[in-house]
Amino acid sequence: MEKQWFTISVYSENHVGLLHRISGIFLKRHINIESLNVSKSEIDDVSKFTIVVYTTERWTTHIVAQIEKQVEVIKAYYHTDDETIYQESALFKIASHLLFDERQIQNIIKDSHSQIVTVSRDFFVLAKTGRRHEIDQMYQELEPFGIMQFVRSGRITVTKAEMPISALLEKFQHA
Repeated sequence: MEKQWFTISVYSENHVGLLHRISGIFLKRHINIESLNVSKSEIDDVSKFTIVVYTTERWTTHIVAQIEKQVEVIKAYYHTDDETIYQESALFKIASHLLFDERQIQNIIKDSHSQIVTVSRDFFVLAKTGRRHEIDQMYQELEPFGIMQFVRSGRITVTKAEMPISALLEKFQHA
C-alpha cells in the first residue's frame, strides 16, 4: 500500500489525559503526527481532535480503531485530502525596516494574500492562511530577508461529505 496524507477526526468528551493516550497510539506504531489541533466542535461539550498523518490506509484504519477504544472517544473518522477542505495559519515576525527598504517584501505580502497584523518600531507581523504548501512557499520567499519568528497552526478541516456524528449523538440522547 502506498503512503498518503490522512486527516483523522476524533470526537470526544473533554477529559484530562486523553491527548496523551491518543498520542501513545501513534508512538507505538512509529507514526509521526504531522499536525494536531484540538478545539470545540459543532456539538456542545464535545471536543474535536484533528490529526494529520502520512501513512498507509491500512495503518490509518488500525489507528482509528485503537482510538475508538478509548472510553472518552465518541467516534473517530479518517479522510483523504480530496475528501476535506482544510487550512493552516501562520505568523511571520520580520524586522520593520525591511517593510520600507525592500520592495520585494511588499510584493510577497500582496502576492501571497497575507495580512499585516501589527507594525512596531522593531518588527512587523504577517498572518497567512492557506494550504501547507502556500505557507511553505511564503516562508521560502521571506527566509532570505531574515525571519525573526515563525509559528504555524495545526490543520483545521471540514469534510466535503456530511459527518454523521451529530445524528449519532442524537440517537444516544433519545435512547
